[in-house]
Amino acid sequence: LDLSNCSLHSLPAGLAEAATARVLDLTENPLTTLPDGSFVGFIYLQNLTVPLTLECPGGSGAWQDVTVDRSSRLCQVQRNLCNSSVELVWPCPENSVCAPDGPGLTQCLCDNPFHGYKCLRE
Repeated sequence: LDLSNCSLHSLPAGLAEAATARVLDLTENPLTTLPDGSFVGFIYLQNLTVPLTLECPGGSGAWQDVTVDRSSRLCQVQRNLCNSSVELVWPCPENSVCAPDGPGLTQCLCDNPFHGYKCLRE
């Protein structure tokens, strides 16, 4: 998805509809911030290019490779925080498993046949 040089001062309202995007280019836009939650659900995103003034969503630890050039920052290959040695801030409850939910984000999904609040219903 090429949104470069679109004079964006903020992310488009419908960006969440592009959650299956693998490549996203936001360079050459006067963006000053990427609000928290902007990339919730973007689990397939593998290459994100942002203006140099912005950090990679989730921080550099959420990506395997961060490359900086004169005008942009390339964030490549999301790390799966569920498979890392870093302890999760919010551990998943019993009867659930950790799953990626976008750059630097995780979610807890109930194991089958469990569901509901804290995966307590069977």
